[in-house]
Formats: sequence, structure tokens, C-alpha cells
Amino acid sequence: MAQDVTPVEWIDLPEESLTPREQRLERAATVLRWGAIANGALAIILIVLAFLGGLKIIPNLFTTLHTLLLGRFSSADDAALATVILLILVDISLVLVLMIGILAREIWALPAIWLVVAVNIVGVVLLGFTPAIFSIIAAVWSGIIISRDVRAFRINPVMLKELRGRMRGVRAFIVLTIYLGLMSGFTALLYLIYTPLAQAGGSASAGSIGRVLFVGLVAVELLLIIFIAPAFTAGAITGERERQTYDLLRTTLLASPSFVIGKLESALSYILLLLFSAIPLQSIAFLFGGVTELELIFSFVILAVTAIALGTVGIYFSAITPRTLSASIRSYTIALAVTFGIPIILSLPFLNAFVNAVAGYGSGVSSSPVVESILIYIGLILVSLNPVATALTAQQLLTDRQVIGFWSVTLSSDGSTIPLVSPWISFSIAYLVISTVLIVLAVRQMRKVEA
Repeated sequence: MAQDVTPVEWIDLPEESLTPREQRLERAATVLRWGAIANGALAIILIVLAFLGGLKIIPNLFTTLHTLLLGRFSSADDAALATVILLILVDISLVLVLMIGILAREIWALPAIWLVVAVNIVGVVLLGFTPAIFSIIAAVWSGIIISRDVRAFRINPVMLKELRGRMRGVRAFIVLTIYLGLMSGFTALLYLIYTPLAQAGGSASAGSIGRVLFVGLVAVELLLIIFIAPAFTAGAITGERERQTYDLLRTTLLASPSFVIGKLESALSYILLLLFSAIPLQSIAFLFGGVTELELIFSFVILAVTAIALGTVGIYFSAITPRTLSASIRSYTIALAVTFGIPIILSLPFLNAFVNAVAGYGSGVSSSPVVESILIYIGLILVSLNPVATALTAQQLLTDRQVIGFWSVTLSSDGSTIPLVSPWISFSIAYLVISTVLIVLAVRQMRKVEA
């Protein structure tokens, strides 16, 4: 009699068995993961307490938290609490990046883990940032574990192989030449179109020419990243399967995290090369004025973080889908939804409180200060999930208010103020955390398939 056979894809297979070295690295990564979880739980608690403090349910709550968590930082109590939450989120992103580096045996993880310890100790000494103790304990514990096997860490071989193969041919240099040529032509065209309009405004409009050129170049680069980053990584794993080289590659001693990170690093390295090559074109804006070095720096940060996030989206779908076409479609769907879908949501009347607050008009969405504050913070979160909205808002804050970090908004309901952070900071933190989670999920999926 024929027996019923359960399809292979329905069986919950265990992950691949780990070598003693991989088990040691997994323990170090687990310590960092729990450090990030502890920081995340503390951040959630502080956000709830900040909400209760805003309702004035607990008297002197902000003052008490200021003294306990950031005692040596002189500022308003509500701003101090916002600073604590931001620093905790920064610690979470750093710890998660270290976790990925250790799993992938990246050579930079060795000095980076002790650098994180040193930075947090400085924060405790200079600012009284007591929540740093979670990151310090996790990083020191993990650093001690990996110090027993320093030889496990090296320059990623997959990254070296992919980069050498990419740069040895003429294709990479042709793409770079065409890219710079198109960017130069676009800059010249933009200058020829906008200059007659600016001349009508007199010499004071010279700065506006530089600003238009700068914004135009950054917009083109961002559009390039949105379409190229997923394309470079969506076929990283599925391509190996389709060429029937995946099984041969996995017979080596290369660990799954090293394989995933190596593919991601090789793709992102070429994208970063394109971004760096366009910096001289962006610097043309300094000839006209109207653009500062800070704008150049945070625009590059936004572009780089966007490339990392969209690259990890492509890697993730490449790990969970069998075909490159399917992975590419899903990656581009996410990229387009984030880029064009969130601005549509932000345009809704009840969610544009943050946009109005940035413009200095006052939100005017509610007579309740609690509801108004919640809507403003929701708007900040949505803006921080979109690279275009983040870049435009951060530039407007820098231009109009000279703000690159913290700033405050006066509520139109009762005239009180609430602290906010420039979107490029929250954008970088959110995208790095999301990228780390996607990499971990991609590695786990690979191990289940190989098991």
C-alpha cells in the first residue's frame, strides 16, 4: 500500500548543526541580543512614563527621571527624558550591528565592541547616563567570549570575491562613467533652466541656485538607490541557486551569516562608491552658497542608510524565495511602498500635525494637548520611515531653525512645549534596527533550508 508522504516544505526542520566555534559566536551574539532587548524594554517603559508625565498623573516624574537617568546633563526635564530615550535607541542599534558583525565573523567587530564599551562609559561619567549599564555589561561579556577565539574573525571572503569579480571587468567602470556623465548633464541642465529664473531675483538668489542644484542631485541619487539597491541584492542568494552553485558554495566552511553579510557588503560597497563619486558634483553647490557642510553630511548619511536598508530587504527576500524574479518583485514593492506610500499617508488631514509643526504654523488638530502631542509624534515616526520626507524635513529644520538634533514644538492647544528630534537621527536608528532584524531572519531561513 502506498504511504502518505508529507511534503518537505511543510516539515518544520531544525536549523543546521553548529560547530563549536559557531556555538561560541552564537553565545556572544545571544548576550548582545539580550542586551538590546533589555534596552528596548527600558525605552518602552520610559515612553509610557513620559506619557503619564505629560498627563501630570505622577507629580515631579520628569525631574526624578532626569536625576536618575541623566543626572549630569543640564537641560529641561522633558528634554532630558527625550535625550535618554534617544541614547537608548542609539545603543540598541549599535548592539544589534555588533551582533551581526560577530555572527558574520567580521574583523571590524573586534575593535568595535570595545569602542562601544568605551563610548558608553564616557556617557556614564560625563552625562550620568545610567541606562548604559545594560550595553556595557552585554558588550563586555560578549567581548570576553569572542576574545577566546580571535582567529575566527577576518575580512569577509565572499565580499572580497564579489568585489574583485565586479571591479576586474570593464562593466563596473562603464556604469560609473555613465552614472557620473548623466549626473553631470543633469546638473548642467538644472543650472541652465534655473539660472534665468534666479537672475530675475537679483544677486541674493545666488544661494537658491546652489540649493536647487544640491537638492536635485540628492534626489537623483536617492532615486538611483531605490532602484539599484534591491536589484543588487535580490539575486544574491537565489542567483546562486539558479546557477546551481549554491550547494557547492555551502560545502565550504563558510558560515551562513558570513555568506549573507558578504553578499550584502559587496553590493553596498559598489553603491557607496557611486555615492562617494558624486560628492564633487554636490560640492559645486558651495560655489553658489546656500548649502552648508552639515547638509552634505546628513544627506550622505540618509542615502547610505537607505542603501543599507533596501539592500537588506533584497537579501531577505532572496533568502526566503526560490526565484530571483519573485525576490525582485517583493523588494521593489516594499521600496516603492515606503518611498511613495508613506507621503500619501502623511498628507491625510489628521496626520499632518508634525508637518505643520515643522513649518511653524502650529498643528491645530485638537484642543487636547495629549491628542495633539500623540499626533505630532506619530507624524515624526511616519516621516522617519520615509527617506524623502526625512531629507526634506531635516533640511527645512536646519535651514529655518539651525537644528540638527533636538528641538521643541509649541502646542497650539495650551501653549506648552514638547521635545522632538530631527528626523534623520530617528530615521537612521529605525532603518538600522530593521536591517539587523531582516539579516537575522535571512540567516535563520538559510539554516532551516540547509538542515
